[in-house]
Amino acid sequence: MAFCRGRIVRVPKGPLIRVVGTEVAIPCSVSDYDGPSEQNFDWEFSRDTDFVRIVSTWDSTFTSEEYQKRVGRGDIKLRRSSNDAVELVIRNIQPADQGRYKCSTPSTDATVQGNYDAEVQVKVISDGLSVSGSKARSSTSLRLSEGDSFKLRCSAVTTSPEHTHLHVTWQLKSGSSWRDILSLTHEGKFQPGPGYEERYRSGDIRLDTGANDTYRLSVSQASSADGGAYRCLVSEWVRGADGSWQKIQEKSVEIAAVSVQRTALDVVISTSNVSVTERDSLDLTCNITTDRSGIFQAEVMWYFSASPDDTLSDAQLLLSMDHDSVVSDSTLISLSRVDRNSYRLLVRDVDVEDSGYYFCEAAIWVPLHNGSWHKVVERTSAPVSVVVTALEPDYDVFLNASKTPKFSDDPTELDCRITNVQDTEANIRFTVSWYYRQHLPGDDVVAEELLASMDADWTLLLGDRGRERIQNGEIIFSKKSADTFSLRIQWTSESDRGDYFCVISAWSRHRNNSWVKSKEVTSASVNIFWATQDYTLTVEAVKLKPFFVAGHTFEMTCKVSSKNIKTPRYSVLITAEKPLTDQSSPNGTTRIISLNQDSVVRLEDWTDQTRVDGVVLEKVQENEFRYRMYQTQISDAGLYRCVVTAWSPGGGGMWREAVNGLSNPIQIDFQTSGPVFNVSVHSDSPTIYQGEVADLLCIITTEGMPLEPDDMSFDVSWFAVRSFALDREPVLLASLDRRGIVTQSRRNGSSDLSLERISPLEFRLRVHGCEDHDFGNHYCVVTPWVRSATGVWQREPDIKAKPIFLSVKMDVLDAFKYPLLIGIGLATVIGLLSCLIGYCSSRWCCKKEVQETRRERRRLMSMEMD
Repeated sequence: MAFCRGRIVRVPKGPLIRVVGTEVAIPCSVSDYDGPSEQNFDWEFSRDTDFVRIVSTWDSTFTSEEYQKRVGRGDIKLRRSSNDAVELVIRNIQPADQGRYKCSTPSTDATVQGNYDAEVQVKVISDGLSVSGSKARSSTSLRLSEGDSFKLRCSAVTTSPEHTHLHVTWQLKSGSSWRDILSLTHEGKFQPGPGYEERYRSGDIRLDTGANDTYRLSVSQASSADGGAYRCLVSEWVRGADGSWQKIQEKSVEIAAVSVQRTALDVVISTSNVSVTERDSLDLTCNITTDRSGIFQAEVMWYFSASPDDTLSDAQLLLSMDHDSVVSDSTLISLSRVDRNSYRLLVRDVDVEDSGYYFCEAAIWVPLHNGSWHKVVERTSAPVSVVVTALEPDYDVFLNASKTPKFSDDPTELDCRITNVQDTEANIRFTVSWYYRQHLPGDDVVAEELLASMDADWTLLLGDRGRERIQNGEIIFSKKSADTFSLRIQWTSESDRGDYFCVISAWSRHRNNSWVKSKEVTSASVNIFWATQDYTLTVEAVKLKPFFVAGHTFEMTCKVSSKNIKTPRYSVLITAEKPLTDQSSPNGTTRIISLNQDSVVRLEDWTDQTRVDGVVLEKVQENEFRYRMYQTQISDAGLYRCVVTAWSPGGGGMWREAVNGLSNPIQIDFQTSGPVFNVSVHSDSPTIYQGEVADLLCIITTEGMPLEPDDMSFDVSWFAVRSFALDREPVLLASLDRRGIVTQSRRNGSSDLSLERISPLEFRLRVHGCEDHDFGNHYCVVTPWVRSATGVWQREPDIKAKPIFLSVKMDVLDAFKYPLLIGIGLATVIGLLSCLIGYCSSRWCCKKEVQETRRERRRLMSMEMD
């Protein structure tokens, strides 16, 4: 089937029904044409059979004689809407214009294809539509108040011979333009205008049909925006041959001019500023003034706010009376209507919390046609300041000391009494707060410190001062009677001396059963003080044996005397000040043994495990103590003292520190002419490679008096500092004591250590399988032990050797030997495996049998045979 394409000229499907006297526009368009984009059009008209030329877009002489005047006046014209479409416009169409209209287009195509003209039938009917206002009045004026309702009517009827429908629209003139309010369309649907959808859904705007073809617009709750001119716009529609609706004419009539006056409302509270005494009643009246007449009701709401600038959302609603005169419920607040314009608020039994700002809000409600009510206006009064004066009770406060301390740790008791109480009620409650102020000479001012206070329900709240003592029961607060509060210190100390005073607070109970502090009265201060003398403590140390040698027992006594201390007890601490060469105590002082005030002995910093029982501290008398040290060593040389602390009994069976004392020093000095030991570290190979063995020798030399090897013994410890500079903490590697027991520290790497004695004065440290983290400065520390003539072993001071730096290098060949061998081996295995896979694939997987056609083979004959 061949595809055909050609020019197509289109006009509306007829007949076109139009009303006499109206303007008619008949469109015509062309498509699927060749040539220029802008096409020309010719229009012709026929009543019977012959066509008469009307107008053309390209030929001014095209118009026939009978149409020249109408075309010249513009009653008939062509209106181009695009390059390929025009409209034939006939103004004020008449019955004589009824007939067939033909639209044709001159050909611009290369070949003649399609249709070049099209016809449409136009039918002209008489005007049967009439639109009028109610009761034959063209327009009327309405003056309304805000919130009123009104109704407007118009009549629309048609006597058209055709089956037509009417479209009725009510419009309001806003400025110079008309705005749609509500329409009843030609399809029988209600359509609210822009901005009227919500009012239409709520029923405030309705369009009703009535008898005699009337259309009634009803507007409820009129506002100022509803003022203006109203008209009724009616259009007549007919369904075309293609099924679409076409508007054939339109008429309108102005119905009324409506003016809406705003409702005036003034809300005023009769009084400006009010002062009320607590427990009295507060009486306020809200007066309403309005120009509204007719039926209306007022709604009144009373608000309370702490600030005059608060909005209604921030304020508290007290009471309200709606337009039905229904009052919200409240116990102590009432709202009543005095007359039509006055509303009274009465607050009974006011208290201080009722002080603030009061204002009332009023609204005017009017009835609607459906029986409901509509709020037309709402106003709020200016706030009125209300001050409620509290009823303060009258009373005095007296503070006296029922018990005063004569000495430290004596009890103290203070009584705070309420006197001369007047004007108090059952709703008054008293609480107390206790304060302390340090007593200073002169005019120096010190801020008071809170000890404790009570809140309205007599709950005790502790201050920062003495909190722990209060929790331990050393300070007691109590209420002896309804008008007396007590403070008791069980054991008074020097830090408790000072001024004390109390503050009595009066609390008033409000309507909501809450308590509010209404008054405070402060008492005069009471000074707690007693004369004291300074504590004195004297300690004397005596050496019992003036001469002794190493290995003998050292013995000294400490005698204590004190003054102005009540039934003292003493704790004793023995200290030793060693020479600075002793590294066991960096600050030079060692705490050896102590005995507390309860005679409990404790070893402090005594670390010699071989002489755990070598020191004894005992109590000889109440003020005398004896210290013994058995089998003294040369390393015990130094100054020995007694540090004594005097304790006095405190509160609750506890002991309180009174004063400290230090005795004179007792010196232990050994005169010896024994040998002098020196230590050095040596290594033949301080630089080694990883995996090798490092040998380090600790060599001991002696000077002076020679000793037999059996009379000497050594403790040797090896240390390492893992840095080039000695700026890190040393790490213990291994140690060898004088009994031959080796102790090694825990190591993280794979290398190992061995420590051995290779001669009486040489000790060797070996590091097996050295790693990079074994580098650093290495040194040894030697503790010599010498046997005296009496057979007692004496410990000499520790000797530290000068460190030697051990460097560990990496062997590049050994480091890469095994990885290279492994890599070459893997590459060889992978290559052989690849070759094997390729051979198998070509041998079995990729073999293709080709069947050839058998050919006859003939051998050539030899030339000689020929």
